[in-house]
Amino acid sequence: MSNLYYDEIDSPIGVLLVVFHGDDIVRIDYGTMEIMEQRLKKWTERYFTEPVFIKSPDKAAPVKRDFDDYFNGESKAFSFPFTFHGTPFQKQVWQVLYDGIPYGKTTTYKDIAIKIQNPKAVRAVGGAVNKNPLSIVVPCHRVIGSSGKMVGYNGGLDKKEYLLTFEKNNAS
Repeated sequence: MSNLYYDEIDSPIGVLLVVFHGDDIVRIDYGTMEIMEQRLKKWTERYFTEPVFIKSPDKAAPVKRDFDDYFNGESKAFSFPFTFHGTPFQKQVWQVLYDGIPYGKTTTYKDIAIKIQNPKAVRAVGGAVNKNPLSIVVPCHRVIGSSGKMVGYNGGLDKKEYLLTFEKNNAS
């Protein structure tokens, strides 16, 4: 059995569902546990033996502080530990997202494909970006289409637009 701890954090763009395994964050999704539970169970069963969800506001308190600092424009990065759970290709793409897109900037799927030395993998990169388990922290919202237009975002384009505008206005 795997204990997974969670809490719901209010933010300017809605509720964030934060899930921990041990001390590491393993998922951040938009929505409440009630809304996300079935999808979350399906995902966790791939990576954890018999996952059990336990609500833990105390465990999430430092994460809430980090998000408060981010949304108050006081911090551009997050300090809590996290772990990627996905395929080797997905993990490679997510690491490039995390390491390679500065706060307040954007990049394209094609640029990411080039960074992972697989320039023809633009669609596969898009698929990996779409499966990002750590919304906002791994900044998939900073990925735009080659045309410069905003394209899909799991949280919805309104959230993506909010985050991009917010970061652009707080980048200096």
